[in-house]
Amino acid sequence: MNRFYIEAELNTGNTIELTESVFHHWVRVLRAKEQEQAIFFNGKGGEYNVTLTEINKKNAFVSVDHFEPADRTPPFKVVLGQVMSKGDRMDYTIQKATELGVTTIQLLTSERCEMRLKYDRDQKKIDHWQSVAIAACEQCGMNIVPEILAPIALTDWVSSELPQARFVLAPNKDQNNVLQNSEPDLALLIGPEGGLSEAEIETANQNHFQSWCIGDRVLRTETAPVVALSILNYHFSAK
Repeated sequence: MNRFYIEAELNTGNTIELTESVFHHWVRVLRAKEQEQAIFFNGKGGEYNVTLTEINKKNAFVSVDHFEPADRTPPFKVVLGQVMSKGDRMDYTIQKATELGVTTIQLLTSERCEMRLKYDRDQKKIDHWQSVAIAACEQCGMNIVPEILAPIALTDWVSSELPQARFVLAPNKDQNNVLQNSEPDLALLIGPEGGLSEAEIETANQNHFQSWCIGDRVLRTETAPVVALSILNYHFSAK
């Protein structure tokens, strides 16, 4: 059954009009017919079974039939501080981080960051990345959409108010049991394609970020969050 995120209040027994984006995708692209069913979620928890009751040229309506308190979020919360990268790599990062249960993604700039948003394009790009996260939720079954936060400097973020458990992907000679005593509410810092500078790693360490080295290989900036979040899923699900 198709799943759609909709920015609307959902209450069992009500009839609501489709938003423009859901109307375009479900009715125009997928050519839905009256009495077809789907699943809607609005990011407030759970999901709703709906039935398409009326289709017009420019709008359509559904009846909200049943609520399912489905919760597919992982047993941990992660604020991901991700230094931005260009092109499809950033889309991939956000898509996969969402599928793996990230709570919030804070976009960052750094010394070696290869991307600088222009003021007139900032919001368009952020809106695009937010739509990538929404589409990932529609696909994977997540009902809580992670928020994509406007970019700030890495040095400002590491010194801001964050969860007590903090990790930065960086070399660590004494890396045994890094996650052993970690709380399931944490911050994770991942650098750009060129890596974090020594000064940035030191600044992170000074702000209570523990260096976490995953294996002997150098991971790409879009691969690192996938591996790290997969490990976190396993670690906290196994407890």
